[in-house]
Amino acid sequence: MGVLPLELSEVSFRAGGRTLLDRISLEIGEGPRTVILGPNGAGKSLLLRICHGLLGGFEGTAAWKGPDADAARQRQAMVFQKPVMLRRSVRANVEYGLKLRNLPLDDRRERTRQALERAGLTGRAEQSARQLSGGEQQRLALARAWALRPDILFLDEPTASLDPGATGAVERIIDEIHRSGAKIVMTTHDLAQARRLADEVIFLHAGRVVERRPAADFFAAPESPEARAYLSGELLW
Repeated sequence: MGVLPLELSEVSFRAGGRTLLDRISLEIGEGPRTVILGPNGAGKSLLLRICHGLLGGFEGTAAWKGPDADAARQRQAMVFQKPVMLRRSVRANVEYGLKLRNLPLDDRRERTRQALERAGLTGRAEQSARQLSGGEQQRLALARAWALRPDILFLDEPTASLDPGATGAVERIIDEIHRSGAKIVMTTHDLAQARRLADEVIFLHAGRVVERRPAADFFAAPESPEARAYLSGELLW
């Protein structure tokens, strides 16, 4: 049982007289890690926010079609490039989201313990979350999301401001979350990261889905001229 698939039909989003997303139709189902690529301004973050339900005012539909679709709000999570840390301890940052879901105290404590252990933050549990380094804060954000046991986890440029060591730690957690059964949908500007993490690629350009293929095929021989230009390092407008 789960909330997936998520079906987007003819989704368009306009702002300031510009079309930022243009008639996007996609089905996002269980399984492979999906990485959304494209140049700046392609609409990657907008698309993620619509999928997660954070952005309204769009044309078309975005609907959960799984047997637990009515619980979609509680069965998904999202982590941003710069996560917001509550003015609480590391432990309390994780427990708070679980309390909002009305989990019993013992369950909250056990899920928090597991999430912090998996994120390598057990030794920081009583420290203020806002005193953590950028990489540690991102690991805590992932721990908060993981503790919710979502069917799908959206990640918007989760390592954009991190050094290579912190990036590696975050990628390992993302891989573990995927192996635990959660669907991963993420955006990144880092092609090397996309090669490491993607099972499939959705390539956006100018608000349109130009290409969607298995990652190995996309990187070996992209079909669209826009994707070929992007992978070769050309500037796309």
